[in-house]
Amino acid sequence: MRKKITELDPARRPLRFALSYVLVLTVVNLVWEIAQLPLYTLWTEASLAEKTFAILHCTIGDGLIGSATLALARLAFGGRHWPAQHYWRVALAATLLGIAYLIFSEWLNVSLRGSWAYRDAMPTVGPLATGLAPLLQWVILPPLVFLLTRKARLF
Repeated sequence: MRKKITELDPARRPLRFALSYVLVLTVVNLVWEIAQLPLYTLWTEASLAEKTFAILHCTIGDGLIGSATLALARLAFGGRHWPAQHYWRVALAATLLGIAYLIFSEWLNVSLRGSWAYRDAMPTVGPLATGLAPLLQWVILPPLVFLLTRKARLF
């Protein structure tokens, strides 16, 4: 007997969730990247084309970071029946991994490489002078997307 289209094969739930999570996370990161652009020197020094490229480049990077952190968190903490079990344990681990990567990346690209720079309007925190806006991006957005994805019952 054939399954109804509305039934979801339990073996595909983790993949369905991961795709949903990464898609939603990437979209909300796009909005965040646009909103925080005025806190970078790019805002006053770059052409529209350069700003557009930076926003797209960073948004794609955010999606890749979200994918990698989810995959690592799921492997380390998810268990066989994830996402039905250990959902928030994976969410916390993915969020913490994202924050750790963000701090490293901002330090590397701002302090060492000089790939981008903050304007005076960007508050910084911690010994590595991490920008507050990108830090909040990874503190707020992954848990929010985990919450929205869970409430939408996409698995």
